[in-house]
Amino acid sequence: MTEEQQQIRDLAREFAENELRPHAEEWDRDAHFPREVIAGLGELGFLGMLLPEQYDGLALDTAAYVVALEEIARGDASVAVAMSVHNSLPTQMILAHGTDAQKERWLPPMARGEMLGAFSLSEPDAGSDAAGMAANARKTDGGWVLNGAKAWVTNGGFGDVVVAMARTDTPDARRGAKGIGAFIVPTNTEGYSVGKKEDKMGQRASETVGIAFHEMFIPDDQLLGDPSQGFIYALQGLDNGRMGIAALAIGIAQSALEHALGYAGERRQFGQPIRAFQGMQFKLANMATRIEAARALLHRAAAAKDAGEPVSMLSSMAKLFASEAAMYVTTEAVQVFGGYGYVKEYPVERLFRDAKVTEIYEGTSEIQRTVIARELYR
Repeated sequence: MTEEQQQIRDLAREFAENELRPHAEEWDRDAHFPREVIAGLGELGFLGMLLPEQYDGLALDTAAYVVALEEIARGDASVAVAMSVHNSLPTQMILAHGTDAQKERWLPPMARGEMLGAFSLSEPDAGSDAAGMAANARKTDGGWVLNGAKAWVTNGGFGDVVVAMARTDTPDARRGAKGIGAFIVPTNTEGYSVGKKEDKMGQRASETVGIAFHEMFIPDDQLLGDPSQGFIYALQGLDNGRMGIAALAIGIAQSALEHALGYAGERRQFGQPIRAFQGMQFKLANMATRIEAARALLHRAAAAKDAGEPVSMLSSMAKLFASEAAMYVTTEAVQVFGGYGYVKEYPVERLFRDAKVTEIYEGTSEIQRTVIARELYR
């Protein structure tokens, strides 16, 4: 790492150790997201890491961003996913496709942590087939009227602004993926409502909700780019998002390995620490190797993005490999702890639950393999 990246890592690690890790168990138990943490991340500049300085961002490269996100995830994955979604999707979509006026209006407060961003693509009946969405935007004088329901929205309840996708084509002239627009939606807009908060297996402090639009008027100056290209913008944003989830998965896995190493050195059986047994040594070696391999692949993807190279395949590879590595490592960490790993008193139980969803959100492992195969044939 460069000196700047090391400084960013150290700053993120200190914040995670002092502000996140001591409270992670409580937040998980209570399914409570500490909104005050967002202010802390904003003060550090961690909510505008990829934004230019003119919008109050840090103008850092992707490599520095994923280093910071990994450290935040070591402290608490629920906070890390809020940070990942905010940095990777709504802010980057506005930066890439917004007008100058939109950038000036939305990006500085988002970079400072005064506004937390969310991203809404999936629907109850449109997950992996997101282009099959039903939410619609009807053109009217001066703007659009949105109706429909969206699902699985991270930050959708306590966030401040959502970049949401809705159909801009008409029922009698459907255009598939080219008939979807992206809209900048403040969550205090009349007609915006928050539905069920999901009671999740893991990352329980992260608020995942359904949202709905009821005759919600959005002015023209909150349409993002071309009204027919919103789905394309979303897919481009997911390339960034998948690198963020890879970093998050690696952070979870790294934390699990550290706990396993500590326990294996302290736990004694047959008169010696269990780390002295070859079977245990092989477990720990395999765990560490998968983490390092995942980290190397992620940094390869980050370097490609910073160099302006295509990243769809690499970001999917990084997300696929890192999420499956996290599931492997946390499973093995529970095994290292034995019966104690299965009870909530020990952190590896929570890390195991937190790891699972990294194989699901922002594209399942099956979708990542589909993307990779498609790119191989290009």
